[in-house]
Amino acid sequence: MMMIGGGSDNPEVWDPGVFSFRRITLGPVILLIGFVIEGVAIMYRPKPKKED
Repeated sequence: MMMIGGGSDNPEVWDPGVFSFRRITLGPVILLIGFVIEGVAIMYRPKPKKED
């Protein structure tokens, strides 16, 4: 969602917004953080509880 939008209806007009910080840096970083969290959630195994 952070990497979409900002295009121009006229192909003759250049929009420098395609190189914004949000699209080039922030969007992919948040995406990678999400993938890492997902991988940790899949691999996480809770420790069994000790019965007294």
